[in-house]
Amino acid sequence: MKIVLAYSGGLDTSVIIPWLKDNYDNAEIIAVCVDVGQGHETDGMEEKAIKMGASKIYIEDVRDEFIREYIYPMVQADAVYEDKYLLGTSIARPLIAKRLVEIALKEGADAICHGATGKGNDQIRFELTIKALAPDLSIIAPWRTWDIQSREEEIEYLTKKGLEVPMKKEDSYSRDRNLWHISHEGLDLEDPANEPKFDSLLKMGVSPMAAPDKETYVEIEFEKGIPVKIDGENLSPIEIMDKLNDLGGKNGIGITDLVENRVVGMKSRGVYETPGGTILYAAHRDLEYLCLDKQTTSFKEIVRTKYTELIYSGEWFTPLREALTAFVEKTQEKVTGTVKLKLYKGNVISAGVKSDYSLYNAELASFTTGELYSHKDAEGFINLFGLPLKVRAMIENKTKK
Repeated sequence: MKIVLAYSGGLDTSVIIPWLKDNYDNAEIIAVCVDVGQGHETDGMEEKAIKMGASKIYIEDVRDEFIREYIYPMVQADAVYEDKYLLGTSIARPLIAKRLVEIALKEGADAICHGATGKGNDQIRFELTIKALAPDLSIIAPWRTWDIQSREEEIEYLTKKGLEVPMKKEDSYSRDRNLWHISHEGLDLEDPANEPKFDSLLKMGVSPMAAPDKETYVEIEFEKGIPVKIDGENLSPIEIMDKLNDLGGKNGIGITDLVENRVVGMKSRGVYETPGGTILYAAHRDLEYLCLDKQTTSFKEIVRTKYTELIYSGEWFTPLREALTAFVEKTQEKVTGTVKLKLYKGNVISAGVKSDYSLYNAELASFTTGELYSHKDAEGFINLFGLPLKVRAMIENKTKK
């Protein structure tokens, strides 16, 4: 039997390799690490996977695709889950699963295995993608079948087999990192009453309290809702994310402590760092406020809610998501311009926005009467707009008599 494993080099997937060989008749394990911006986490990964028992490993750099085809459409849609979570883990899973499927088909594998727990969202995100792209492939989810009950037992399992444990017990937070964010779950964070230990927890930046006492300005230029320049400099998508993550991290931007509603029905608590993403969302929204008309803005709010739900629940490869993306792309045709922001101790503050497609008209908006607007016109508008209220009040007054 040949099994393709979604491999991160972390505790869960390190345990899964020997466990699969023990429970699937010494199956051939092909480890696949899809690099969506884990950074140094991929260092030495090939050696670790082989030591654990994998026959080979793929390390696939999809960072550019991740930003262009997944992150940017999400930003254009302004998708935010429960008003706080910028979907950092959620948006990466469909791409990772897609690459797993491609390699599984190439290798002639019998199954794809993932290390997502039976309580989490990721099992849904991985498996819905696999079902959408390769319905005949089997799926193995060890956390739903094995006897291991905790991360402590995982560490014990590796120790008994004489295999290297890829983390210290006291730092065994469950983390997920990519170009967009890093999440932290587990240990003391499992109790929402505990304040996060930011000094030791954070990886992408500092807390707002430790940020500089001086503001930092950044200017972002967009074309059709896509960032293309930072402070006047043309940069690649990866360079843009690196730049914004650096600026945001230094200024304590994008730290979210959230108790969220998982797809499986329970609540979970996590701390998310999304420094560059938080800046990008703020800039994009400022530009949309300038360039989108009232009706489009209103309906886009409805669309973004559903778009967010689809990303969070792993329904990326669905007809509805594709249809909503087509709508979002249409709205972005005139979202072109430059946004200036001020970063200060965890805050992203608007500092000016301009666009050739701006719908803001100073003559109309001014308190000074101009040729384009007559104050007298408002009287007739209000009479018609308020007519239902007036009629209702008249009827109520009449029935009271």
